[in-house]
Amino acid sequence: MLRRLGADYPGFKTATFTPGMNLVVAHTTAVSSDTDSRNSAGKSSLVELIHFLLGARADKRSLVTKKALRSFVFNLQMTWPGVGDLQVWRSGGRPGMVRIAPDITASGESGMFELDGPVEVSAERWTRLIERDLFNVREEHPGASGRTMLSFLARRVTAHGFNEATRTFSRQAEADATTNLAYMLGLDWQLADGYRQLAARKATRTQLRKAINDPVWGRIVGSPADLRGQITLAQAQVGRLQAQIAEFQVVPEYERVKEEADGIARRIKQLAQDDVIDQSNLEELSQAVTEAADVDVDYLEPVYQELGVVLNDQVRRRFEEVQTFHQSVVRNRRRFLEAEIAELTARLETRRTERARLGEEQSRLLRALNDGGALEALTALQQALAREQAALEALQHRYEAAQTLEASARQITAQRLQLQQAVTTDLDERAEQTSEATLLFSQYAQRLYGEGREAYLAIEAGPSSLQIRPHIHSDDSRGIGNMVIFCFDLTIAVLAHRHGRGPDFLIHDSHLFDGVDDRQLAAALTLAADVTRDEGMQYIATLNSDDLDKAVRRDFDPTPYLREPRLTDGLDNGGLFGFRF
Repeated sequence: MLRRLGADYPGFKTATFTPGMNLVVAHTTAVSSDTDSRNSAGKSSLVELIHFLLGARADKRSLVTKKALRSFVFNLQMTWPGVGDLQVWRSGGRPGMVRIAPDITASGESGMFELDGPVEVSAERWTRLIERDLFNVREEHPGASGRTMLSFLARRVTAHGFNEATRTFSRQAEADATTNLAYMLGLDWQLADGYRQLAARKATRTQLRKAINDPVWGRIVGSPADLRGQITLAQAQVGRLQAQIAEFQVVPEYERVKEEADGIARRIKQLAQDDVIDQSNLEELSQAVTEAADVDVDYLEPVYQELGVVLNDQVRRRFEEVQTFHQSVVRNRRRFLEAEIAELTARLETRRTERARLGEEQSRLLRALNDGGALEALTALQQALAREQAALEALQHRYEAAQTLEASARQITAQRLQLQQAVTTDLDERAEQTSEATLLFSQYAQRLYGEGREAYLAIEAGPSSLQIRPHIHSDDSRGIGNMVIFCFDLTIAVLAHRHGRGPDFLIHDSHLFDGVDDRQLAAALTLAADVTRDEGMQYIATLNSDDLDKAVRRDFDPTPYLREPRLTDGLDNGGLFGFRF
């Protein structure tokens, strides 16, 4: 239960609450003019502050983050399960942090809390504690939200929470709202949450379909036909690289072997060039040997005789000496040339032998290099394979997404039908819970409108969500619509509290009573007082004094339920905050 709502500055009008019914009334003052309004007295602000202290998100549009209020620290005193009194402090200047005392953040197997404190926790952690202790949600709960359930127990006019009984704000998804309502009513909320998950899948599919039609974003997914062709090519490339790596042999000292093979190639080339030079010299020497022959001089003496010249013995002797010398020179030249030829021939043969040896060595080295490679080459191949495999995997994911997208519409339809059947079966099995909720709602409605008025709570498995429809037969007037919300909220609050799935308080803003007939208003307040007394709960309502006067005229006595503060439309300090801003 809530006990006290205050702030750390003296002008704030502290609100105090007790078990049972609590009425906070906004009055007009004697000096009020026709232009004054109790809409700024702080009735809705009181509900907003309670939400803020119970973990509501605070953004730039929130009440507590306004410049006039964000420096103040607001606090709430309440009764906490298993602990007793709990103090909560939070400021619009630091909305992300909440201070609580005592420390309830840790609990053991026995459920006993470590009562140390105060302690500061994040707003997110605080909401988890609220879910754990006020709503008894202790497992993974993607669909059940303590904040959403609190919004049913304390509707906010700023969120248009009074527009529809089964929604806490105007654009709330029905599947999200009914999942939380199912939890408080004791139905299979996890099964009901399946509708929310299907809705999320459908929304994703719709966005992907739009993306595929976009010329740029379409490449992110693509069509299955195109992706199949791309996957085939990518698989072939991966196969080729895998085969190369499987056959690859790392050659030790690859660079040294490669350098040795290059040196042999250069040596073979040099030997070939030397052979060309020596072969040319050999041919010239062979020609010179042929030309190095004795000169024929036998014709000289007959010539001299014919000329009548008789050669004496001295001349003839000197000629023979010259001839002998010339023959000697020719023989020496021939021996020299033959020696040179022999040397060239030997060099050519030596190089021929060396070329053969080098050729064999070069072949061996080239085979080694051809069969394998350096470790760097293998690493490069492995990196290329990793890139191609990653690209292939990305294509396969895109293909799976494209296939899923094509089949998702049929799958979603089939799963929705299966889920609808499963929820229908579950509702049949939980007839006790649905009957309890329906009868309680009908009982509350008949307290307001009489036993002749048709009133029931329809719960069924719809095509897109669990459907919960509170109904009171009427002429669709605004006042009766508001009383439908009143009876519905009272029903879920009582059932959640009875079965340990919710706290023991219910809060209604004065906007709920706008347009309500005075008879139903008096009956509603009387009903709230009786129910909260019998169920051991707390009901807090803010009212305008003229609405309360209508109930008083119908014999409703508010005196036992009036609580501080007394709000007015005064300009100076009449409102909740003690000043206008």
